[in-house]
Amino acid sequence: MRPNAAKAILSGGGRVVNAWCSIASSHIAEALAHQGFDAVTVDLQHGAIDYAQAFQMLQAISTSSATPFVRVPWNEPGILMKVLDAGAYGVICPMINTRKDAEAFVGACRYPPIGWRSFGPNRAVYYAGTGYWQNANNEVVLLAQVETAEAVANIDAILSVPGLDGIYVGPGDLSLSMGVAPSMAPDSQPVLDAMANVRAKTRAKGLIAAVHTDGPATALERYSEGFQFCSLQTDMRMLINAAKASIDAVKSQKSS
Repeated sequence: MRPNAAKAILSGGGRVVNAWCSIASSHIAEALAHQGFDAVTVDLQHGAIDYAQAFQMLQAISTSSATPFVRVPWNEPGILMKVLDAGAYGVICPMINTRKDAEAFVGACRYPPIGWRSFGPNRAVYYAGTGYWQNANNEVVLLAQVETAEAVANIDAILSVPGLDGIYVGPGDLSLSMGVAPSMAPDSQPVLDAMANVRAKTRAKGLIAAVHTDGPATALERYSEGFQFCSLQTDMRMLINAAKASIDAVKSQKSS
């Protein structure tokens, strides 16, 4: 089975830089994947992407060395199994608030005896190669998204679930749940303290501490704090930022 390159980077003590796809375009996913990102995530939760489009985007990402991830829309077995069968090598699952939530997530994504994932890796076998079912439990990365005060309070129980690879902190919803404005770069001290607590406990367990950011500056700050996996802006935000910078540069020049 093809090794999970992002997991290998993390296992070696390195940092993973993750791209985030919210636009339903295999062309954009392919282009991003070829820019040097370690991983590229297809967002089925808040992105304008359905399963069939995600399938094609995973194919496009697979033309590069980037590891294909998917964020599923919810902790639901059907979609979890389908994105894995489509070749996702990492899954981010939103709103994991309790140990029971984490157990359901892991159970749907791991083959027996760890979980109860159904066998049918239709495209995964083409991407992964031979030995998929024998090795998928070890290679596929599962990240539980912690993004509420409830989840922070239950972090020890969540981290105790066998088969979970790490935690993905969602600062926006975490901020909302703690009564402050959502932000990918929060400045609320209680939110920052909660993130630090989750990060420290995750790293102490030897698991992956991942987080969403608003771009390179925040990502570098998070790496310095001890996070190992950071997502930058969405493809849409990168497009908007580049377009705005270009038009502002042109319009700032006085007409002759």
